[in-house]
Formats: sequence, C-alpha cells, structure tokens
Amino acid sequence: MIIRPRPTFLQLFFVLRGSVVPRILPQIIGFAIYAAIVVVAVELLAVPLHDFNIAPFGLIAVTLSIYLGFRNNAAYDRWWEARKLWGQLVYDIRNLARASDGLVADRGEWRSLLMEALVFCHLLRAQLRKVDAMEKAKDLLGGDVGEIASAANKPDAAMRRMGARIARLRRHGSVDAIGYRILDERLAGMSAPQAGCERIATTPLPFAYTLLLQRTAYIVCLLLPFGLATTTGWATPLFTALIAYTFFGLDALSEELEDPFGTEANDLALDSLCRVCEISVFEALGEPPPAPLGAERFYYS
Repeated sequence: MIIRPRPTFLQLFFVLRGSVVPRILPQIIGFAIYAAIVVVAVELLAVPLHDFNIAPFGLIAVTLSIYLGFRNNAAYDRWWEARKLWGQLVYDIRNLARASDGLVADRGEWRSLLMEALVFCHLLRAQLRKVDAMEKAKDLLGGDVGEIASAANKPDAAMRRMGARIARLRRHGSVDAIGYRILDERLAGMSAPQAGCERIATTPLPFAYTLLLQRTAYIVCLLLPFGLATTTGWATPLFTALIAYTFFGLDALSEELEDPFGTEANDLALDSLCRVCEISVFEALGEPPPAPLGAERFYYS
C-alpha cells in the first residue's frame, strides 16, 4: 500500500511509485507509434480519410466509460471490504487478549493462546498471498507447530488448535461455562474475517467483464487515429496516447484492486496489519512489543 503526502503540481507528472503507468507503458507507446504511422499515411501518402470523424467514438467512449466505472466500483468494493475484514480481525484479536486476561488464570496457557492467535493472523496472510509463514509460526510457538504444518488450510488448523486449548481449559475447570462461551465467541469472531477473505480471494470478478472491456479498449484505440488524423494532424499520436492511458490505466488499476491481498503497490499492507496485532498482544502480555513496520519509499508491505 502506498501512503505518501499529496504530490505537488510538478511531482504529479513524475510520480511512478504506486502508479499504473509502468504496467501500461507498452500500450501507451505502441498506440502512439501506431497513430503516428496512420498520420504519416494520411499526410505524406495522401490516404483519403476525409469521411472519417470523431463522432462515432464519442458514443463508444460513453459505453466503455460505463463499463469501466462499473468494474472500477466493483474492484474498489472488494478492496475496501478486505480492509474492513482485516480491521475486524485486529479488533477481535485485541478483544481476545483483553477478555482472556481475566478468564484464563494460568499465565502460560494465556500466553500460548495469544501466540496462537498471532500465528492464525500470519498464516491467514500467507494463505492469501500464497507464501510460506511456517518459520514465523515456529518462532511464535517455540517450534511446536503440531498438525498445523501438514494441514491443507493452515489458518483453520491454528483456529482448531485454539479451540482445543479453551475446550481443554473448560474440561479441567480452569474456565467456567460462561468464560468458555466468551472465549469461543472471540474465536468465532476471528473466523468470520477468514471466511470473508477466502471468499474474496477465490471469487474473482466475472471474466466476461474483463474480456469485454479490454477488447473494446483495443478496438477504440486501433480505430481512433483514423478519426483524428484529418482534424488533429500530427497531434494525433499524443491524443491517442492520452486515451490509451485513460482506458488501460483504469483497467490496470481495477485489476490491482480486484485482488487486494497481493504485494503490488496498491494492495493491502498485510505485513503491517499483522505487526499491529503483534504489538497489541505483546503489550497485553506486558512484554516489549516489536517496532511498527516502516515504509520503503512510501510503500507499506
């Protein structure tokens, strides 16, 4: 995630960190060169294009903008929902630390429970980003990863381990029925963001929308120089590049936001959110918390 001060007027045109320009630069340059070839054909080779004008492209652009707006809104809604789910997870982990402090008398069991909550957080991050977090889990659990390492759904295995721990405390009488219910509700609250994140990660936007938008954008940019060449002349490549930047830029941004759990510049800062959970838990335990993760050139991982 990019978090930076608002750029000045001059900086606005040179900011690349967090911009989609590097991703769509081939399309921008390619269509500019293509438009230049069309202009050369019109101006130097006297290709007759006087019957072509810009009017039909206005109608197509309106339709395309409607589809782009819909896809952008849908992608941003997925990004924002993912952020709310992780905010809810931070809230639930803090609640678990606060509630379990007064319910679990054994300080060793209490600390183990909270370490397992942090492991759940890191394993969920790893599952969504398709990376490995078992070393982090071993550090937090002292190497005792048990059945988590072999589980197909590692966050769920960590949750089952937490559930088994509070059930064991209930059977041994360390936690009464009301306390067990409170702790179980905290664990259920942590499971809800996991299910929501899995739903977002495994259900992309319908492919037909992406296909329709990209086809239409390419067709418009391929035909646009023929409508502009007789009116804008040698400025046609510039206008074509600007249109390509708008269409393909919105499409690329929607594609980034559609999967908010990756490591691209506009994805969520899951590493930083896990660190927020670590700080909350270690402070609740009365132990020195780790330092917050800093930004690398305005980028929070």
